Amino acid sequence: MSVPGALLYGLANLLHPRMLWLMVWPMLVALALWGAVAAAFWARLAAALAELFRRWLEPAAGLVRLDFGDATVIAAYVVLFLLLVPLVYLTALFILGIFCMPKMVDHVAQRSFPSLERRSGGGVAGSVWNGVAALGGMVLFFIVSLPLWLLPPLWPLIPLAIFAWVNQKLLRYDALGEHADRGEMARIFRSRRGALLALGLLLALLAYVPFVGFIAPVVFGLAFIRYLLGALEQLRAAPVAVD
Repeated sequence: MSVPGALLYGLANLLHPRMLWLMVWPMLVALALWGAVAAAFWARLAAALAELFRRWLEPAAGLVRLDFGDATVIAAYVVLFLLLVPLVYLTALFILGIFCMPKMVDHVAQRSFPSLERRSGGGVAGSVWNGVAALGGMVLFFIVSLPLWLLPPLWPLIPLAIFAWVNQKLLRYDALGEHADRGEMARIFRSRRGALLALGLLLALLAYVPFVGFIAPVVFGLAFIRYLLGALEQLRAAPVAVD
């Protein structure tokens, strides 16, 4: 199945009774958590970030004396918003992956892949570790890319690229871990890297759209499952090369 087909599958199954509660509670928990953090620290974080931007920009301006006060404050609020929205849905994805994806996998498998053998290459411990590795990679990528955020053509694209990678890493493991063995998982992740990143990028973009961002984790969770189980079925159906 193609990426658009997988997304249509996710939308078509979104309002199934088994999916409705899974759509709501991870996002509510994530909103409550990060809403509390924002209420407590938003002003202080914005002030600190604005001061950091000012310190970077004033030496770059050289002998030209410019007042960066208002510009750095606006930039700080924009950056915090760009970070807050993905943090909310990434937290929802993390919760979804650990607590909800097994039910979603069962739903898709029963409806579309009832005869697909389950080889259990993943597990709960692997899912948690994969989530930790994804979040650690996200932090590392942000730290390494910080100097590039001062370049106007790049700063809107950098978080999208990072979150595209994080999204697909969070969802792909839980989508395939129940049915594929480790070797199959590695082969599919490698051969379908472009399509998985495309799904991750679409999720990163839609997270900022009102209401759509609320339902996106479940839609894309279903899409990843449908796409990857289809890829696994194709892999197993392919003729084995004989030396």
